[in-house]
Amino acid sequence: MIYVSRIDYSDRLLGVPRAKRLKYGPMKLFFSATSPFVRKCLVAARELGLHDRIEIIPAAPHPVDRDRAIVAHNPLGKVPTLIADDGTVFYDSRVICEYLDALGNGALVPKRGADRWRVLIDQSLADGMTDAAVLARYETAARPENRRWTAWTDGQLDKVRCGLAELERLADGFADRVDVGTIAAGCALGYLDYRYESLAWRKGCPAAAAWFERFGARPSMMATRPPPV
Repeated sequence: MIYVSRIDYSDRLLGVPRAKRLKYGPMKLFFSATSPFVRKCLVAARELGLHDRIEIIPAAPHPVDRDRAIVAHNPLGKVPTLIADDGTVFYDSRVICEYLDALGNGALVPKRGADRWRVLIDQSLADGMTDAAVLARYETAARPENRRWTAWTDGQLDKVRCGLAELERLADGFADRVDVGTIAAGCALGYLDYRYESLAWRKGCPAAAAWFERFGARPSMMATRPPPV
């Protein structure tokens, strides 16, 4: 197996000499305390020991009333958006986590082989569930009541339920894994606890619930919990 030093790998990734990058100061992350995708990046940063190098920039993302401070750096106007220490802007959470993993010379994203694809597929499953849950949330939190589409919300939550069934099937195999797949899964389940307590997802997912009980107790997860509703 070939190992690449943190400096060599991150320099090659950015194409910028390290000495030049350092003058830009700390990385900056546009932040919303309730965003599960921001949480995913913060958990990754803590697992990699990089969280002290990231300056948090409070933001107000919204699907309609877009935060122009974010748009100035990311045309999509979404969080998370990360500005690296050389000024390079990274988005979305998948790209940010992979960048942080490269910067920290970590193993959150396996570099090759079957493990890489398994981890990335697990991340896609969890991110898809989270995205559906966020869209359903917007339907009630952002759309005027007389324009809400119940069938849309039901369709999004059906994605969540189907995703939960798949997580339940996979949960025993998660074991003690700490990677972008399990981090994404933990943040997805945490968001369901935060916004969809009525789903009572643990009742039908005992294996996933047991795994989440352990994973959610990690210091990185505890330190990034959203504020009380």
